[in-house]
Amino acid sequence: MSAAPGLDSADWGAVSAELDAVGGALLPRLLSDERTVELRELYGREELFRSTIDMERYRFGAGEYRYFARPYPEPIDELKHALYPHLLPIARRWWERLGREAPWPDDLDEWLAMCHEAGQRKSTAILLKYGAGDWNALHRDLYGDLVFPLQVVIALNDPGVDHEGGEFLLLEQRPRAQSRGTSFTLPRGHGFVFTTRDRPVRSARGWSAAPVRHGVSTVRSGERHTLALVFHDAA
Repeated sequence: MSAAPGLDSADWGAVSAELDAVGGALLPRLLSDERTVELRELYGREELFRSTIDMERYRFGAGEYRYFARPYPEPIDELKHALYPHLLPIARRWWERLGREAPWPDDLDEWLAMCHEAGQRKSTAILLKYGAGDWNALHRDLYGDLVFPLQVVIALNDPGVDHEGGEFLLLEQRPRAQSRGTSFTLPRGHGFVFTTRDRPVRSARGWSAAPVRHGVSTVRSGERHTLALVFHDAA
Protein backbone atom coordinates (compact mmCIF):
# COMPACT_ATOMS: atom_id res chain seq x y z
CA MET A 1 0.00 0.00 0.00
CA SER A 2 1.45 3.40 -0.95
CA ALA A 3 1.86 5.93 1.82
CA ALA A 4 -0.45 8.97 1.90
CA PRO A 5 -1.93 8.78 -1.62
CA GLY A 6 -3.86 12.00 -0.91
CA LEU A 7 -0.69 14.06 -1.03
CA ASP A 8 -0.70 14.24 -4.82
CA SER A 9 -4.22 15.73 -4.85
CA ALA A 10 -3.58 18.16 -1.98
CA ASP A 11 -3.82 21.91 -2.59
CA TRP A 12 -0.10 22.59 -2.32
CA GLY A 13 -0.61 26.19 -3.34
CA ALA A 14 -2.75 26.71 -0.23
CA VAL A 15 -0.26 24.81 1.93
CA SER A 16 2.59 26.96 0.61
CA ALA A 17 0.62 30.17 1.22
CA GLU A 18 -0.14 29.15 4.81
CA LEU A 19 3.53 28.33 5.41
CA ASP A 20 4.45 31.74 4.03
CA ALA A 21 1.90 33.41 6.32
CA VAL A 22 2.49 31.71 9.68
CA GLY A 23 5.29 29.15 9.23
CA GLY A 24 3.05 26.08 9.46
CA ALA A 25 0.17 24.44 7.58
CA LEU A 26 -2.20 21.52 8.04
CA LEU A 27 -1.78 18.66 5.56
CA PRO A 28 -4.33 16.10 4.36
CA ARG A 29 -4.95 12.92 6.28
CA LEU A 30 -1.79 10.83 6.02
CA LEU A 31 -2.68 7.84 8.23
CA SER A 32 -5.83 5.82 8.79
CA ASP A 33 -7.20 5.30 12.29
CA GLU A 34 -5.92 1.72 12.15
CA ARG A 35 -2.44 2.86 11.24
CA THR A 36 -2.36 5.46 14.05
CA VAL A 37 -3.19 2.70 16.55
CA GLU A 38 -0.43 0.50 15.12
CA LEU A 39 2.12 3.29 15.47
CA ARG A 40 1.06 4.17 19.01
CA GLU A 41 1.46 0.53 20.01
CA LEU A 42 5.06 0.50 18.74
CA TYR A 43 6.09 2.72 21.63
CA GLY A 44 6.50 -0.24 23.98
CA ARG A 45 8.79 -2.17 21.63
CA GLU A 46 12.21 -1.04 22.82
CA GLU A 47 14.05 -2.94 20.09
CA LEU A 48 12.67 -0.51 17.49
CA PHE A 49 14.37 2.53 19.00
CA ARG A 50 17.94 3.80 19.29
CA SER A 51 17.32 6.25 22.13
CA THR A 52 14.71 7.30 24.70
CA ILE A 53 14.59 10.88 26.01
CA ASP A 54 13.06 11.87 29.35
CA MET A 55 12.14 15.48 28.61
CA GLU A 56 11.98 16.57 32.25
CA ARG A 57 15.50 15.27 32.91
CA TYR A 58 16.92 17.47 30.17
CA ARG A 59 14.59 20.40 30.91
CA PHE A 60 12.93 19.97 27.51
CA GLY A 61 9.49 19.98 29.13
CA ALA A 62 7.72 16.92 30.57
CA GLY A 63 6.96 13.63 28.84
CA GLU A 64 9.00 11.19 26.81
CA TYR A 65 9.99 10.51 23.24
CA ARG A 66 11.93 7.86 21.36
CA TYR A 67 14.10 7.99 18.25
CA PHE A 68 13.39 5.13 15.87
CA ALA A 69 16.34 3.01 14.82
CA ARG A 70 16.82 1.97 11.20
CA PRO A 71 15.33 0.24 9.37
CA TYR A 72 12.18 2.25 10.07
CA PRO A 73 8.92 0.34 10.52
CA GLU A 74 6.21 0.97 7.96
CA PRO A 75 5.07 3.48 6.90
CA ILE A 76 7.70 5.93 8.16
CA ASP A 77 10.20 5.69 5.32
CA GLU A 78 7.39 5.68 2.74
CA LEU A 79 5.90 8.84 4.26
CA LYS A 80 9.23 10.67 4.20
CA HIS A 81 9.80 9.78 0.55
CA ALA A 82 6.23 10.76 -0.36
CA LEU A 83 6.44 14.13 1.38
CA TYR A 84 9.92 15.24 0.31
CA PRO A 85 9.14 16.03 -3.38
CA HIS A 86 6.24 18.26 -2.30
CA LEU A 87 8.23 20.11 0.34
CA LEU A 88 11.37 20.59 -1.73
CA PRO A 89 10.05 23.38 -4.04
CA ILE A 90 8.87 25.35 -1.00
CA ALA A 91 12.25 24.94 0.69
CA ARG A 92 14.12 26.06 -2.42
CA ARG A 93 11.85 29.10 -2.88
CA TRP A 94 12.40 30.15 0.72
CA TRP A 95 16.18 29.91 0.36
CA GLU A 96 16.07 31.87 -2.89
CA ARG A 97 14.20 34.68 -1.13
CA LEU A 98 16.81 34.72 1.63
CA GLY A 99 19.71 34.74 -0.83
CA ARG A 100 20.95 31.36 0.38
CA GLU A 101 22.22 28.49 -1.72
CA ALA A 102 19.80 25.54 -1.57
CA PRO A 103 21.84 22.34 -1.09
CA TRP A 104 19.03 19.79 -1.35
CA PRO A 105 19.00 17.43 -4.36
CA ASP A 106 15.83 16.11 -5.98
CA ASP A 107 16.21 12.72 -4.31
CA LEU A 108 15.77 12.27 -0.53
CA ASP A 109 18.20 9.35 -0.37
CA GLU A 110 20.87 11.47 -2.05
CA TRP A 111 20.28 14.25 0.50
CA LEU A 112 20.54 11.80 3.41
CA ALA A 113 23.77 10.45 1.92
CA MET A 114 25.11 14.01 2.01
CA CYS A 115 24.14 14.20 5.70
CA HIS A 116 25.96 10.92 6.38
CA GLU A 117 29.10 12.11 4.59
CA ALA A 118 29.05 15.19 6.83
CA GLY A 119 28.91 13.00 9.95
CA GLN A 120 25.14 13.24 10.47
CA ARG A 121 24.29 9.52 10.48
CA LYS A 122 21.78 9.10 13.31
CA SER A 123 18.11 8.50 12.51
CA THR A 124 15.70 11.32 13.38
CA ALA A 125 12.16 9.91 13.11
CA ILE A 126 10.56 10.32 16.55
CA LEU A 127 7.60 8.84 18.40
CA LEU A 128 6.45 11.17 21.21
CA LYS A 129 4.23 10.28 24.15
CA TYR A 130 2.56 12.78 26.50
CA GLY A 131 0.31 12.22 29.52
CA ALA A 132 -1.60 14.63 31.74
CA GLY A 133 0.64 17.52 32.80
CA ASP A 134 3.22 16.89 30.05
CA TRP A 135 4.40 19.56 27.60
CA ASN A 136 7.21 20.26 25.15
CA ALA A 137 9.41 23.33 25.49
CA LEU A 138 9.88 25.62 22.51
CA HIS A 139 12.83 24.39 20.47
CA ARG A 140 14.25 23.69 17.01
CA ASP A 141 15.34 20.27 15.64
CA LEU A 142 18.62 21.14 13.92
CA TYR A 143 21.01 18.24 14.78
CA GLY A 144 23.94 19.46 12.67
CA ASP A 145 25.13 21.85 9.95
CA LEU A 146 22.98 20.24 7.22
CA VAL A 147 19.33 21.10 7.78
CA PHE A 148 16.17 20.68 5.73
CA PRO A 149 14.00 23.72 6.53
CA LEU A 150 10.63 21.94 6.79
CA GLN A 151 9.46 19.04 8.93
CA VAL A 152 6.18 17.22 9.59
CA VAL A 153 4.34 15.93 12.65
CA ILE A 154 1.39 13.54 12.46
CA ALA A 155 -1.22 13.31 15.21
CA LEU A 156 -1.92 9.76 16.41
CA ASN A 157 -4.81 10.58 18.79
CA ASP A 158 -8.17 12.35 18.62
CA PRO A 159 -7.95 15.77 20.31
CA GLY A 160 -10.93 16.37 22.56
CA VAL A 161 -11.50 12.62 22.82
CA ASP A 162 -8.19 10.99 23.76
CA HIS A 163 -6.76 14.14 25.36
CA GLU A 164 -7.50 17.75 26.27
CA GLY A 165 -4.85 20.38 25.66
CA GLY A 166 -1.61 19.50 23.91
CA GLU A 167 -1.97 22.06 21.13
CA PHE A 168 0.95 22.40 18.71
CA LEU A 169 2.71 25.76 19.15
CA LEU A 170 4.82 28.00 16.93
CA LEU A 171 6.63 31.07 18.24
CA GLU A 172 8.07 33.43 15.66
CA GLN A 173 10.62 36.09 16.56
CA ARG A 174 9.75 38.82 14.08
CA PRO A 175 12.40 41.33 12.97
CA ARG A 176 12.26 44.53 15.04
CA ALA A 177 8.90 43.52 16.54
CA GLN A 178 7.35 41.53 19.36
CA SER A 179 7.24 37.74 18.97
CA ARG A 180 4.11 36.08 17.59
CA GLY A 181 2.67 32.83 18.91
CA THR A 182 0.24 30.57 17.03
CA SER A 183 -1.46 27.40 18.28
CA PHE A 184 -2.89 24.54 16.21
CA THR A 185 -5.13 21.58 17.01
CA LEU A 186 -4.05 18.61 14.90
CA PRO A 187 -6.76 16.14 13.82
CA ARG A 188 -5.97 12.45 14.16
CA GLY A 189 -4.05 11.04 11.21
CA HIS A 190 -3.37 14.45 9.68
CA GLY A 191 0.07 15.88 9.10
CA PHE A 192 1.25 19.35 9.97
CA VAL A 193 4.22 20.86 8.12
CA PHE A 194 6.20 23.67 9.71
CA THR A 195 9.52 25.46 9.53
CA THR A 196 12.49 23.76 11.16
CA ARG A 197 14.53 26.90 11.86
CA ASP A 198 13.20 30.14 10.33
CA ARG A 199 11.04 31.49 7.53
CA PRO A 200 11.41 34.38 5.08
CA VAL A 201 9.47 37.55 5.88
CA ARG A 202 9.23 40.59 3.65
CA SER A 203 10.31 43.99 4.93
CA ALA A 204 11.06 47.39 3.46
CA ARG A 205 14.64 46.22 2.96
CA GLY A 206 13.69 42.99 1.20
CA TRP A 207 13.53 39.52 2.69
CA SER A 208 14.86 38.58 6.11
CA ALA A 209 14.79 35.39 8.21
CA ALA A 210 12.43 35.22 11.19
CA PRO A 211 13.54 32.52 13.69
CA VAL A 212 10.74 30.12 14.68
CA ARG A 213 10.59 27.59 17.51
CA HIS A 214 7.94 24.94 18.08
CA GLY A 215 6.54 23.07 21.06
CA VAL A 216 3.42 21.57 22.63
CA SER A 217 1.15 23.14 25.24
CA THR A 218 0.37 21.32 28.49
CA VAL A 219 -1.78 18.21 28.11
CA ARG A 220 -4.57 18.74 30.64
CA SER A 221 -5.90 15.17 30.56
CA GLY A 222 -5.58 11.91 28.63
CA GLU A 223 -2.73 10.77 26.41
CA ARG A 224 -1.25 12.27 23.25
CA HIS A 225 1.09 10.58 20.74
CA THR A 226 2.69 12.09 17.66
CA LEU A 227 5.03 10.90 14.93
CA ALA A 228 7.68 13.45 13.97
CA LEU A 229 9.42 13.30 10.57
CA VAL A 230 12.63 15.28 10.18
CA PHE A 231 14.24 15.32 6.73
CA HIS A 232 17.87 15.45 7.82
CA ASP A 233 19.81 13.06 10.03
CA ALA A 234 21.66 13.85 13.24
CA ALA A 235 25.33 14.13 14.19
